[in-house]
Amino acid sequence: MARQSVEINSGSMADISFLLLTFFLLTSSIDTDLGIIRKLPPPLEKDQTPPDIKQRNIFTVMVNKYDQLLVKGREMDIKSLKAEAKEFMANPYNREDYPEKKIIDVPELGQVEVTKGVISLKNDRGTSYEMYIKVQDELTAAINELRDDLSKEKFGVPFSKLTDQKKVDAISTAIPIAISEAEPENIGGK
Repeated sequence: MARQSVEINSGSMADISFLLLTFFLLTSSIDTDLGIIRKLPPPLEKDQTPPDIKQRNIFTVMVNKYDQLLVKGREMDIKSLKAEAKEFMANPYNREDYPEKKIIDVPELGQVEVTKGVISLKNDRGTSYEMYIKVQDELTAAINELRDDLSKEKFGVPFSKLTDQKKVDAISTAIPIAISEAEPENIGGK
């Protein structure tokens, strides 16, 4: 007696697969707030030359292919980067080797000392993405803490809690995000 082969009706398998795919797409959340927020400076006019920046106003941060951090010519641990960047940009003791300040009139704040400091970030082509993000996070955190401090001093709330756009603009003008990022190249290292 020969056995008959049993066939499985697969006519509706495509429909079931499509329904499952649709279900997972509709019920899954996809984070869209990824990336690093930076406001780019306006492009230079054809006959305009880039501004000359004094060396004392530049906070140089370099990361080599071994993920070693070099800040202002010396090795540094990533854990110290935020505090160093914050102190450099604030220059609370008006040190000669830290950035100059200019006094400008900011609506909502009055006359404020604004740093001329710029953070210059350069990565090696071999720098890991993880280290790149850590450095970006630390530098951004330094700027955000400076903004929080000024916002608390002037308005009594952290910068992230400000709801009045004029106050947000005032703090952003007083403490701009001045991070310049160079094209990655082969920096070298140990």
